[in-house]
Amino acid sequence: MEHWICVTCGSQFEARETPPESCPICDDQRQYVGYNGQQWTTLAGMSRDGFHNIFKEEEPNLLGIGTEPVFAIGQRALLVQTPKGNVLWDCISLLDDETVAEVQKRGGISAIAISHPHYYGSMVAWARRFEVPIYLHEADRQWVMRPDEHVIFWSGETQLLPPDLTLIRLGGHFPGGTVLHWPAGVGGKGALLAGDIITVVADRRFVSFMYSYPNLIPLPAAEINRIRDTIAPYQFERLYAAWFGRVVMANAHQAVQRSAERYLQALEKPLG
Repeated sequence: MEHWICVTCGSQFEARETPPESCPICDDQRQYVGYNGQQWTTLAGMSRDGFHNIFKEEEPNLLGIGTEPVFAIGQRALLVQTPKGNVLWDCISLLDDETVAEVQKRGGISAIAISHPHYYGSMVAWARRFEVPIYLHEADRQWVMRPDEHVIFWSGETQLLPPDLTLIRLGGHFPGGTVLHWPAGVGGKGALLAGDIITVVADRRFVSFMYSYPNLIPLPAAEINRIRDTIAPYQFERLYAAWFGRVVMANAHQAVQRSAERYLQALEKPLG
């Protein structure tokens, strides 16, 4: 029995003898099946194929964890280090002994929280290894491909995690699309860990929002208004999207508000 991992999205499935026929996450219009068709691997297979994790200090008390060569969507996780335990934000597929040792050096993990299904990765393997809960919004329950007792489905608009972290449901990309507000980030000016519920674009003075990124399906105005208004009360100087280097380094709160307005104007009147 193997816990098969989808090569395209990186999600790990519940144990079975043979790979599933398809990946529901990739069959959905927000994702895609790769040009070579549905493909599968395992944690052992990834290690045999030379995949390994790298670690980068994004800022004090924030560690980026990503996989090389690039696997699946290529996102990196973020380890938020706090006096009351560390939170792993978003997840990746590869978990090995070297990664566990690196995380343990920084105090381990007390909880995992994930923005949306494209970043579920091997979340249950991580949760079992560190014996911690996984916080997912209940609106995305159907996309959990490896059900487990470590998964906690939260409801409503916010969920507090100690000591002062807040999970905020913004919706948009997925109904349960979530961001993490870290008020102690950037020396107390605040940081927003956004996955790609809010994504940083090439011009890092701006961000954007999409229903499907690979298939270029935009969000309607009502969702952009919801995102803009929901995040407005939270102060943050910096915004971290889902990949190394995708960061709005300063004035991120203004960048989100400005970008939402630009998006809404583009829906009403083409940019010229």
